[in-house]
Amino acid sequence: MLEAQLVEWRKQITDAAVASMRPPSRSEREAAAAESKKIRQLERELLRKDKALAETAALLVLKKKTRQLGDEDDDTDPKSDK
Repeated sequence: MLEAQLVEWRKQITDAAVASMRPPSRSEREAAAAESKKIRQLERELLRKDKALAETAALLVLKKKTRQLGDEDDDTDPKSDK
């Protein structure tokens, strides 16, 4: 049994080595091109979403600072008539 496994493993290794040396087929090239296109599309989408997230975070920070400044500048007591 052990010898049969070794023979099978050697065959698999040899087949894999031969397959890796041949040029890719048309369908493999097309699949790789489609995969690259999808990756570029996803990278663009990720960049767009990162920019939107950064803009939203900046707006939230500005909103918080505006509220803090508004609280500091408000010297009048809303209950007084002065």
